[in-house]
Amino acid sequence: MLDTPMLDTNDGRMAGPAATITGPQTLLFATAVGIIVTNLFAPQTLVGLIGPSLGASAASVGFVAMATLLGYAAGLFFLVPLADLAENRTLILRMLAAAALAAGVATTAPTAGSLLIVLFVLGAACSAIQILVPIAASMAPPGQAGRVIGDVMSGLMVGILLARPLASLIADAWGWRVFYGISAAALVVLACVLAFTLPRRRPAARSSYGALIASLFDLLRDEPVLRRRALTAALVMAAFSLFWTAVALRLAQPPFDLGQRGIALFALVGAGGAIVTPLFGRAGDRGWTRSATIACHLVLIGAMGLAAWTGSAESGTGWSLALMGVSAVLLDIGVTGDQTLGRRAINLLQPKARGRLNGLFVGIFFIGGAVGSMLAGIAWASGGWPEVCAIAAAFGFAALLVDWIGGPE
Repeated sequence: MLDTPMLDTNDGRMAGPAATITGPQTLLFATAVGIIVTNLFAPQTLVGLIGPSLGASAASVGFVAMATLLGYAAGLFFLVPLADLAENRTLILRMLAAAALAAGVATTAPTAGSLLIVLFVLGAACSAIQILVPIAASMAPPGQAGRVIGDVMSGLMVGILLARPLASLIADAWGWRVFYGISAAALVVLACVLAFTLPRRRPAARSSYGALIASLFDLLRDEPVLRRRALTAALVMAAFSLFWTAVALRLAQPPFDLGQRGIALFALVGAGGAIVTPLFGRAGDRGWTRSATIACHLVLIGAMGLAAWTGSAESGTGWSLALMGVSAVLLDIGVTGDQTLGRRAINLLQPKARGRLNGLFVGIFFIGGAVGSMLAGIAWASGGWPEVCAIAAAFGFAALLVDWIGGPE
């Protein structure tokens, strides 16, 4: 089992010589975050199966997708700060154990209410992702932290891309409960592997838990760029979750009539928008943050207009499904671009508070995602697909309003 010296978690510097991360270790970190993150996005494509099986109404099915996202946000705010107090390997293993237990319990949840509680716990425990990434960065050779973080985050993106199609395929073959059984088993195996390979990371700083939580509010109060970028990220994430939670319901209806396997393939194609992530990073480096952000929000609004028009067709061809896929890709481009530019902006603020800044940013935009998932079922039951797209577009217009009143970054 590899041990490393203590890390000063306030500024991210090692207190002494540290073991350098190897290629296999980087792959392990990337695989770990990819496995964990699938639990956050899989419910979006399973709501059409989970709701009826537990007797949930059409208006309440969005709460299933909301629960894990809201739990993840809570974990970022209240569990991840423990990494500045407790030895990190032990903390991660305990969180993975809780996640595995929650996923296992989900396989037998008898009611929608009990499942929501279990999924909230599962989401909170999955915030271990935001403890794993700084450990990997602390082991990077001098000047290569960005490369290591990029490699590890690629595993996160793969997990996000595969979560919805993988969950759909498993549910199509064996039912949605089996997905959570497989997830529980994967988390147990992952915890066992990390127990023997994860380095120790004991924070050098000494502070109280209450002081750490209070510092989050101080950062949010003192950093206008953080407030603005977190707000737009939350708004576009709300649109993203609203679309992806409801689109599974729309695609199951005429003229598309897709089963879980078809919805899985649609989710895989739609996630292709994430490939443009590096382009937005370069745009920010060239000083185009504001204009690129506005472009992202305009693309999102256009995507929802296309989705509304395509989804309103009463008779369809292959072109209808293709255009719906185009709208999904455009939506992903808008959301990914906003969040990439936002991450870049907040990481330029306070190096000593980078971990807490990222925790706040990610936590706030996942709250937006939870709100979007919640509204999906309500909008679907109230006005169907047109209302879903209209509300998602409204989130895009709200983000544009923030762009208009915000200052330069």
